[in-house]
Amino acid sequence: MTRRYSDMNQHDALYKVARAYPGGLEALAAKLDMSVNVLRNKLAPGIDTHYPSFEELSQIVECCDAAGVSDAHLPLHALLGRHGLAAFVIPEPGQIKDDDLSRTVCRVMSQVGDVAEAVSTALLDGVITDAEADLIEREFQAALTVLGEWRARIRAHRQSQD
Repeated sequence: MTRRYSDMNQHDALYKVARAYPGGLEALAAKLDMSVNVLRNKLAPGIDTHYPSFEELSQIVECCDAAGVSDAHLPLHALLGRHGLAAFVIPEPGQIKDDDLSRTVCRVMSQVGDVAEAVSTALLDGVITDAEADLIEREFQAALTVLGEWRARIRAHRQSQD
């Protein structure tokens, strides 16, 4: 039976993201100057004797993000979600697209609609499965990210008026 990894579990999410690194765990271990066996033991959800340190977690996320791994920040979101917190990406000024603020509002509303659709679909049978909960969490995270971009765009717009 294949184990299903939960995006909402920080350990599962870190393992999933690390495995998606280009070249797999072998390449990531080399980048981290660590043996692949040690890295695998630290990341494998079923091994309770080894854990990544906070610094290693940060390095893994940083390496995966720099390599373009999809959802590289997922372990951080899962960790924060466990504690009732949420985060969003704060775009650098150069990352803010040059569209007008009304287009950004439309993207925010579209993303909120995606959240509502995921919740609505999940509740059709009255039960939210683990897979549906993961999808809802990803949609919420995407909505928070676009809200953060909107906030940054408004701040940049305000500063350009000075």
